[in-house]
Amino acid sequence: MNLLITGCCGHIGSYVAQNVHKIKKIKKTILVDNIKSNRFCSLFNLKKKSNFKFYLRDVDKLNSLNDFKNIDYVIHCASMTNAEKSFGKEKQMYKNNIDCLKTVIKFCKKNKAKLFHLSSTSVYGKQTDLVDENCEKKYLKPQSPYADIKLIEERMLIKERKNLRYNTFRFGTIAGISKGIRFHTAVNKFCLNAAINENIYVYKTALNQYRPYLSLKDAFKTFKFCIEKDFFNNDVYNILSGNFTVNQILKKIRKHKKNIKVKLVKTEIMNQLSYHVSKKKIQMKGLNLNQDIENDIKDTLKLLGNI
Repeated sequence: MNLLITGCCGHIGSYVAQNVHKIKKIKKTILVDNIKSNRFCSLFNLKKKSNFKFYLRDVDKLNSLNDFKNIDYVIHCASMTNAEKSFGKEKQMYKNNIDCLKTVIKFCKKNKAKLFHLSSTSVYGKQTDLVDENCEKKYLKPQSPYADIKLIEERMLIKERKNLRYNTFRFGTIAGISKGIRFHTAVNKFCLNAAINENIYVYKTALNQYRPYLSLKDAFKTFKFCIEKDFFNNDVYNILSGNFTVNQILKKIRKHKKNIKVKLVKTEIMNQLSYHVSKKKIQMKGLNLNQDIENDIKDTLKLLGNI
């Protein structure tokens, strides 16, 4: 079986590439990225036994994947992802991300490849109590252009459900280290600020609000599970390791870095309500996601330990 990873140099894509040898069904992996992020380090010292080939491509161009053959699975990570900085870049982000998915859908239909589509739990927006994949549409209230695009992408795939096999995974906020690690999401950003003795900026309304978080280890476990079990049923699943408040995340950081400085700030993404995201639906399929986010925090602080 052969795998194609778009956006292979990113936070998630690079972690999958580094660990893909653990999925015994995968014999060859095609890596695609435009490297506009300059994360060339994601390509350094990849394991030879994984049988990689890298191609420099812009996936937003409709025919950019046409020359690839005999691909069984596609993990689609190629997109602009910074939710907070998507304000002011709406047009660019909408065009790029939607065009990328159009390219991937076209490729998967033509080659009968099974697709991993990555959405986000941020599509739930303002919500109370516990939310799951079956919540009413009126409760899907994305608070950023990035999250709004994810809902558009989900609807694009629903229209194609007769023509391809896929899973849409609504990922929680990613935590953990990879070659393509980024520091714009909560856990990683907090760890970086703590490591360099800078203020940890926290949204005023968020300190005691629950949000879903996902360890990179659990993200990879999800891909591995689906490939090994041939689990693709054209549905939406929440994928998270656990729900935590920002305060709980800060307490985990303090266990390993005691003197951290926290400063409350305002932001355009100002969710007023707290909510838990349910992972029961994917658990009922036999996938248990239970990585301890504190281990990701410890690993990230250790990575930055000498500064």
